Amino acid sequence: MSHAAPPCCTPLLSLSLGLLLGNYDTASAQPAPSATQTAPAPAPLTPDLAYPELFQAVQQQELFDDQKHFVDALPLRDPALINADYLAQRQQPGFDLRRFVAANFEESGPVQTEAIRQDTGLREHIDALWPLLVRRQVDVPAHSSLLSLPQPYVVPGGRFREVYYWDSYFTMLGLVESGETERSRQMLDNFAYLIDTYGHIPNGNRTYYLSRSQPPFFSHMVQLQAKVEGDAAYARYLPQLQKEYAYWMQGAQTLAPGSAHAHVVRLADGSLLNRYWDARDTPRPEAWLHDVRTAAEAKDRPAAEVYRDLRAGAESGWDYSSRWLGDRKTLATIRTTAIVPVDLNSLLYHLETTLALACAKHPGASGCDTDYAALASARKTAMDKHLWSDAGYYADYDWQQRRLRDQVTAAALYPLFVGIASPARAKRSADTVQAQLLRPGGLATTRLHTGQQWDEPNGWAPLQWIAVDGLRRYGQDALAQRIGSRFLARVQALFAQQHKLVEKYGVDAKAQGGGGGEYALQDGFGWTNGVTLLLLDLYAKPAPGAAAAPAAQQARQPEPATP
Repeated sequence: MSHAAPPCCTPLLSLSLGLLLGNYDTASAQPAPSATQTAPAPAPLTPDLAYPELFQAVQQQELFDDQKHFVDALPLRDPALINADYLAQRQQPGFDLRRFVAANFEESGPVQTEAIRQDTGLREHIDALWPLLVRRQVDVPAHSSLLSLPQPYVVPGGRFREVYYWDSYFTMLGLVESGETERSRQMLDNFAYLIDTYGHIPNGNRTYYLSRSQPPFFSHMVQLQAKVEGDAAYARYLPQLQKEYAYWMQGAQTLAPGSAHAHVVRLADGSLLNRYWDARDTPRPEAWLHDVRTAAEAKDRPAAEVYRDLRAGAESGWDYSSRWLGDRKTLATIRTTAIVPVDLNSLLYHLETTLALACAKHPGASGCDTDYAALASARKTAMDKHLWSDAGYYADYDWQQRRLRDQVTAAALYPLFVGIASPARAKRSADTVQAQLLRPGGLATTRLHTGQQWDEPNGWAPLQWIAVDGLRRYGQDALAQRIGSRFLARVQALFAQQHKLVEKYGVDAKAQGGGGGEYALQDGFGWTNGVTLLLLDLYAKPAPGAAAAPAAQQARQPEPATP
């Protein structure tokens, strides 16, 4: 896929601030039309809006064990006609809802990965998994909740039959490690297509995910591609990097101190940072009954407020965690939109620095590198001031209560991953994480047992890699090896027992797959596969007489820390 070069960039901090930050309609999750851009087609209806009464009946009666199952089913004819027939027939004697759904929808099964021979080793198993996880959806059937993509893509596995935004970066790392660089490039081009089509990268390529995004790893994907092919990648994807930034910063130019709009928060001192957000404030279609029940438990809050915070929590990728909970234990107290997360702002710092680099690499973009660099510097200053705890770690900030949330989580290492931390703060962060989050199976997500899947005792592959890569960047190799080796051992142990890789792992004394959350443990599994390959290259013990480490491992060195 080719991408058109951008027009010459005007200074971002003056004229182009309005151009880049004010050109998106967040409520409809669509890019707004401009003089140089034709208006996109209206966003397709989500299942809860396309056949509302039928949808609510199916989800409320728990016709399927997993609420995601029905929204992924394909309507076999016009959804409005299906819904009309349901309304006409539901009161008739002998009406059977399950039979009605079976007659009008084609169900989707989980991603199947059982075809791999049982005698393969871990690395060979992952290499054999990639083709089984590939999907191609250029022509989406009429009325499907899927969004078309121009190139093949790799899905996580299990119930996750579509591509996911932040998952895919760690999957792409593994693809490159497996030599599948063309597949990784196809993934990147799909995300560029989504930005061009919808103005942002949705949570996943489903209609019901269009109202939100996920942790913004697009700049890391571009950086990965640049390591494969060279600096030309930065210039090629500059237009999409700019649009991605505009989506996250929409409304920033008119935001008053002490207020928020969409993803942007301006603190009382004028500092500009970001939060997670969703353009809708209704129950998530893929978890409708879960959300309705959660909102019913929050008797002192408007249901729409709870729904928005649940959706924003889903955008964070940490759905769900004590990080977002007012009382640190009860989901009904969720207040994601009141929190300025350290991981999100670290990723946006990386996006700003990548934009500066891309501007410098593009011959027609003179001047904007300085502007993006200034934005990155301002964000770093704000994070150092507001997101650092004197106890020795980076944390989230409650912008409504104007205080730091005193909780150590695995997100504390994101500033090391992107190079924000000073060497002194990196050392203190490493010491804090080692003392509080290091477990027999790797890095714990938090220290709290809540039953939510992004809390103790679960460990997640992407967070292990963020930790390992960030710590190595600052010379904290010993702790990086402890985390990486312990998590790798946990993956290897479960693989030896069950011959599969799973979405999350328990990192406490029990060597098993993770638990908690809204659905059963899934296997496949995209980001675990990718991170496992990287950890095998770094920390797997070679067999006696084995050859030296692969060239990919020898060539991969952590980037120098930012002074």
